[in-house]
Amino acid sequence: MELTLGIPALLFPAISLTMLAYNARYLAIAALIRQLHQKYQETGSTSIELQVKKLRKRLTIIKNMQASAIFSFLLAVITMALIFFNYEIGAKLVFGISLFALIISLVLSFVEVQLSTRALSIQLKDMEQ
Repeated sequence: MELTLGIPALLFPAISLTMLAYNARYLAIAALIRQLHQKYQETGSTSIELQVKKLRKRLTIIKNMQASAIFSFLLAVITMALIFFNYEIGAKLVFGISLFALIISLVLSFVEVQLSTRALSIQLKDMEQ
């Protein structure tokens, strides 16, 4: 397979949109943590403390999602530079690693969505009772 500049360039919009989605998730969780922190200071509720612990785990996952997506983006740029300087074998290797980093980011995103869905399901159960 011939690796041209256009192939790694295809990752740019995908990774950029992914980063926007990850950032939106991060900002939403950050706002929720701030709200829960204020409620915890007012009430000292143990259920809020448990929610914050779960949110901390989700925040860590989102941080890792963002880091692997940024790493993938950086490697795609390096791939383009290697193609430009005619280092085809190195470009293919770096591009493969870039794709792998993007896969890791997407798997982490899947895990975070599952945790988020479980948390919402627990809150819905509480409301139904």
